[in-house]
Amino acid sequence: GHVAELVFTGRDITAERAREIGLVNEVHPDVVTLHAAARELAGEIAANSPLVVQGAKQVLRAGRDLTVEQGLEYVALWNAAFLRSDDLTEAMRAFLEKRPPRFSGT
Repeated sequence: GHVAELVFTGRDITAERAREIGLVNEVHPDVVTLHAAARELAGEIAANSPLVVQGAKQVLRAGRDLTVEQGLEYVALWNAAFLRSDDLTEAMRAFLEKRPPRFSGT
């Protein structure tokens, strides 16, 4: 509804309003804070298995054009493909050893 309202009215909104209605995730007071937040988010993403990040991106892209049932089947297929990955083994080992994982992307 918010997007339709903005499209139909052409109304300008503030950054804070865009955050309130979910058009943006965060609003920062200045470019320095924005860059710091972006680096932190990138670091969080980079700390994950590259296989998982790539797979999640693929699943999100594909899911736009699938029914719920098809989407769930697609996710199951991707998940099954990662069961034999070194990164899954490393994630479990790191969890049990209570340490950060060291992913290889394989």
